[in-house]
Parts: sequence; structure tokens; C-alpha cells
Amino acid sequence: MTNYQKTAKHGDIAQLVGLSHKNFILRLQEGQELQTHRGIVSHDELIGKPWGSKVFSHLGNPFFLLKPSLGDLISATRRTTQILYPKDIGFILVTLGIGPGQHIVEAGTGSGAMTTALAHAVGPDGHITTYEMREEMLNLAKKNLTNLGLQDRVTFKHADIKDGFDERDVYALFMDVPNPEDYLNHVREVLSPGGFFGCIIPTTNQLMNLIPALRQGNFAFIEICETFLRYYKPVSERLRPTDRMIAHTGYLVFARSIISAEDIELFEKK
Repeated sequence: MTNYQKTAKHGDIAQLVGLSHKNFILRLQEGQELQTHRGIVSHDELIGKPWGSKVFSHLGNPFFLLKPSLGDLISATRRTTQILYPKDIGFILVTLGIGPGQHIVEAGTGSGAMTTALAHAVGPDGHITTYEMREEMLNLAKKNLTNLGLQDRVTFKHADIKDGFDERDVYALFMDVPNPEDYLNHVREVLSPGGFFGCIIPTTNQLMNLIPALRQGNFAFIEICETFLRYYKPVSERLRPTDRMIAHTGYLVFARSIISAEDIELFEKK
């Protein structure tokens, strides 16, 4: 097991958290500077410092030097469209059983937030193949993954999935497109027998189209859910929920590809 690196070094991705939790994500480079509205912070003064140290800008304003979490990196993703929230991404990864060494196919790359999480989860021995028909979005996702050093784990394909997928016998496929029911025949060609399918869709009328299509396409053990996340103020004298919460962001749908759906209702969860 790799020992935890206790100090920041050149090339590390770091997070500076300032007053009011304003934070900055940066890759440490010798000779570089971070310019903020609270002053300039030299990278050279950060390199070699222990993680968790308090550092100061040239104006004397304090920051804490931290290693960013995956959630921090995803939230900081450059985007031109809505990205998946970490609350959904975490549940998706666990439910689909995503782990080291797997080959996962994604449809609907967008800005690359989910791609980032998948690439992180499969590790250096796994691989992600992601499809996106909008070239400008695919280029943005490539830049985002490259900034995080994850680009070698991902194959980016500029293609319309109505023409099908090139991959076969993959462990799982996740889809973030408006009409997933139109592509289920292609999904079955990609997945290994018993493979995992997941998607996110925003409205109930889309669910009504997807559910019968899944059953007709020999997908079973269908689960539909949504996740909610509420933070609390960490002050013991007035502990209460924060004023805002992350509520509905989309319906998560999961299913398994099976050989025959005959009598599957006898086995499905009620």
C-alpha cells in the first residue's frame, strides 16, 4: 500500500481554502503564482509544506493548504452544461460496483464530471470509453481530464451512439442522454451477460418511456431512485440544517442485462 504523502510537492493538485470557505484548485508548479482577490500566493511557498498547513498571501490573508477530494475536483470541473452532482455520482459508482481494473463505457460525456469519477474509480489498470456527439463538449472534457492527469485512462470518441458502440463484453455502461430507451439494443451488445446498466434522467415522463423499453429489451432487476443531500451547520450551540439543500437532480435508473426476461417478475424486488 502506498504511504500517504505528507507534504505538497511539485506537480501535485492542491486546494487552497480561504475565508468563507472560498477555495481554489491548482496544480503546483515551481515559479508559478496564484492570483486571488485576497492576494498572490507563490507556488514555491506551498511546495514542501505539510498538507493542512496555514499559508498566507502577499497581503497577509490566510489559506489552508489541503489535498482536494474527488468531490472537490468534480465540483470545480469547468462546464458549459449541468454536471452530475457528487451525491449522485457516489451512489452510481457503488450501485454499479465500479472498481479497479474494469472497462466501463459511458454515453454522454458532457464536461467530463462523471468521466472523472469513473476514471478515478477504475484506477490505472482500468479504462473508460466515453461517447459524445458534440465536439466542443468532448474537447472540454479532454482538457478537464488532462488537467487531472487522468487522460490516459480514457478513450474519447466523437460519435453518435445511434450508430452503436464498438466495445463488447464490458462490465457496465452508464448513460446520460435524453432518450436512453432508443439505444437499449446497442447497450445489450456492449454488456457482458448480467452486466450493469445505469442512467440518469430528469423527468417522470421519460421514466414512463424507459421502463417498458427495459423490460422488452431483456433487462431486469430494475431499480429507480433519487438522492437528496442535506448539510448541517457544524456549530454545537445552534446545530441545525443549512438553509439550502441539494434535492432532486434526476432519477437514477439501474438494471441488469439478462438472457431471458421470462418470469422475471417472480425474482424482482417488489
